[in-house]
Amino acid sequence: MPDLSSLELLLAIARTGSLSAAGRDLGLTQQAVSARLAGLEARTGIRLAVRTTRGAVLTPAGTVLAGWADRLLQAAHEVDTGIASLRADAQGRMRIAASLTIAEQLLPAWLVTMRAQARHQGKEPIEVVLQATNSDTVVDQIRAGDADLGFIEGSGTPRGLRSRVVAHDELVLVVLPDHRWTRRSAGVTAEELNDTPLVTREAGSGTREFLATALRSRLGAGARQSKPALELSTTASVRAAVLAGAGPAVLSRLAVADDLRGDRLHHVVVVDLDLRRELRAIWNGPRTPPAGAVRTFLAHLGTRTG
Repeated sequence: MPDLSSLELLLAIARTGSLSAAGRDLGLTQQAVSARLAGLEARTGIRLAVRTTRGAVLTPAGTVLAGWADRLLQAAHEVDTGIASLRADAQGRMRIAASLTIAEQLLPAWLVTMRAQARHQGKEPIEVVLQATNSDTVVDQIRAGDADLGFIEGSGTPRGLRSRVVAHDELVLVVLPDHRWTRRSAGVTAEELNDTPLVTREAGSGTREFLATALRSRLGAGARQSKPALELSTTASVRAAVLAGAGPAVLSRLAVADDLRGDRLHHVVVVDLDLRRELRAIWNGPRTPPAGAVRTFLAHLGTRTG
C-alpha cells in the first residue's frame, strides 16, 4: 500500500502537469520529487507518469490511481480532523469520579487553584464533570471507562489500574462532648471499638472498608464488627447523626475538623489502632497518563502535595 505522502505527490503532478511545480506545491526539491515518484512506481509495479517537453503527464494507470488516491486522501483528512477534535476534547474536558470525602473536602480547592493557574498562564480552564460516590463505585467507573480519573480512599492500588498518592488523611473516632468516652484519659481499645455499634457509611465506602481492614489486621481475620447503629449514604449525614446523638462514628479528620475546633465533637483516641491512610488518584491505561486533561491535573496536584 503506497504511503499517503506519495499519493499526495501523484495528485500534485496531475494538478500542475510538472514535477518541478508539484515539488514547489509540496515544498520538495526536484530531486526529492523524482525519488518519491520512482519509489511509488517501484512499490506499485506500475508506470505512473511520463516526462514530456512540457512537463509531465500521468499514464492511464496513473490517472486511475490518482482518482483512488483523491478519495483516500479526503478520507484521511477527515480522520485527521476527527483525531484533532478528539484530542482537543480530551485535553479540555475531564470526567472525575471521587469518593465523598475527597469530593467534599479536597477537590473543590484543587479545582479552584487549577482554574486560577490556567488563567494565569493564559489557557482555557479544563471543563470538569464530577460525580461523588463511594470508593467501590469509583473503581467500577474507571474500569468501565465511564470516568477518566478517580479518587479513592484506601491502602493500595485496585487490581488492573494505575494509581498515585495525592494526599494523606487520618480517620478519627468522634463522639458528643458529654459521651462517657470523653472522660477516659487513656482512650479506647480497638476491641472496644469493634464491639460498639457505630454510625457508619454504606458498604463500599472507602472509610468503612479502611476501618474494617484495620480492625481485622489488629484483632484477627475472624473478628466481626458490631452491627451499625445507623447506616447512611453520605459523610455529611453520618456527621449530622452523631451531632444529633445517634452514637459514635469514625470519620475523616478532614470532614470533622471544624466540629473538633468548635468543641461540637470530641476526638477519642483509639490507643492500639493506626488509622492513617493514603488518598489516591486512579486511572486506566499506561503508568504515565497520555497528554491531556488527566496528566495536566495530576501534575497540578503534584505541585500542591510535593
